[in-house]
Amino acid sequence: MTSQVLPSRTYILHLYRSLLRASQKFSSYNFKHYAYRRIRDSYHENKNERDSNKIIQLAQKAERELGVLKRQGYLNSLYSVDRLVVEEEGRIERMRGNN
Repeated sequence: MTSQVLPSRTYILHLYRSLLRASQKFSSYNFKHYAYRRIRDSYHENKNERDSNKIIQLAQKAERELGVLKRQGYLNSLYSVDRLVVEEEGRIERMRGNN
């Protein structure tokens, strides 16, 4: 049985930022914001964790999730989708200007 090294705080923050960046690669507004919220909420839920084994497990899970996010982000970029109303920049300003 091999002993596992506790990831440093710097590494955990790097992993967190990498996950957030990967979530922004989705072209779909819904996927992008869903992934971002899940990552942020999960981090804040576990940021005060003190159990070494749990921290190691969470870091390993985050590494796997980062790989999944990168693959899914790439696949998502292969398919173009129409922008949603909430994504259209300046739409509200244009509507206000017409009134």
